[in-house]
Amino acid sequence: MITTHRIYFGDAVAMKQVATGSVQLAVTSPPYPMIEMWDEAFSAMDGEIGVALRGGAGGRAYELMHEALARAWRELDRALAPSGIACINIGDATRALDGAFRLYPNHVRVADFFLRAGYDALPPILWRKPSNKPNKFLGSGMLPPNAYVTLEHEHILVFRKGGSRPFAARDGARRRSAYFWEERNAWFSDAWEDLKGVPQRMSASRDRSAAYPFELPYRLINMFSVQGDLVLDPFLGTGTTALAAMAAGRSSAGYEIDPALAPAIDARLAGAIECGRAAAARRLSQHEAYMLGRPEARYRSKSYGFPVTTAQETDILIPIPGEMRSEGNGVYTICYEDEKFPGLKKE
Repeated sequence: MITTHRIYFGDAVAMKQVATGSVQLAVTSPPYPMIEMWDEAFSAMDGEIGVALRGGAGGRAYELMHEALARAWRELDRALAPSGIACINIGDATRALDGAFRLYPNHVRVADFFLRAGYDALPPILWRKPSNKPNKFLGSGMLPPNAYVTLEHEHILVFRKGGSRPFAARDGARRRSAYFWEERNAWFSDAWEDLKGVPQRMSASRDRSAAYPFELPYRLINMFSVQGDLVLDPFLGTGTTALAAMAAGRSSAGYEIDPALAPAIDARLAGAIECGRAAAARRLSQHEAYMLGRPEARYRSKSYGFPVTTAQETDILIPIPGEMRSEGNGVYTICYEDEKFPGLKKE
């Protein structure tokens, strides 16, 4: 198996290199409206946003920021195939402007766009991210009534463009892409509390703390696509979604508006082979550990020989990245080992 990964430096409102209806899954985390670190980026999209912020008009700035994001969502909709899925990691914001403290519920506005566009909303995930700040109290501290709840979660919104994706009865790629029983139980929970944000330096002029970790897009890609699919990230950042797609045996396309991030993306993707092999080994070893001490399983993996819980798991073949080639101009290809993972022997 070979996958192709393309990195483009440009605006997500015009992803012209991605063919209409060619994307099976989008996984992204856009700039969060009304989070101060993104004020400059949003103001560059629309000068009226900066005017509203300077004038303390939080409500107007919030509306204009979501109008700016909507232009990217419309382009994502063009690229997404029928029955394609969009997973959007977004956090809400709290902010005091012109003396008034309020919540800006970003996930509500994103959901509103996709629902109005005719998408089916699937059950979302709450990614719980406990604050590690030494003082996380907002407002009046221990005195009612002007204290405020601390936001310690983000939303992973999931939307499907139309009905369920059709497959042949025994589609080989789909069956190889199955996940283990215990992974399904953990991944398809509506609350993820085991993933921590990763401090990430975005550029010389822009820092972003608590960026999403590799495991977040890696899970979503395994949950909502099959091997060989095309995964799109319109807000690529330092390339975590592309890295996860490489590890999971999917092709990818990513857009990043800031060309200063090119060295960070290159450095991130340079570790794709090691990262992908480690992810595969981790999944396999965790499964073997899970099965130890359990009653004798009725089914066995065809590729690995170990027991599995259900018949749907018998064809699992986790992609093992073997070689990466940089083709230039932001294009990478990954070749995979189609055999079982080294060190695991069939019984």
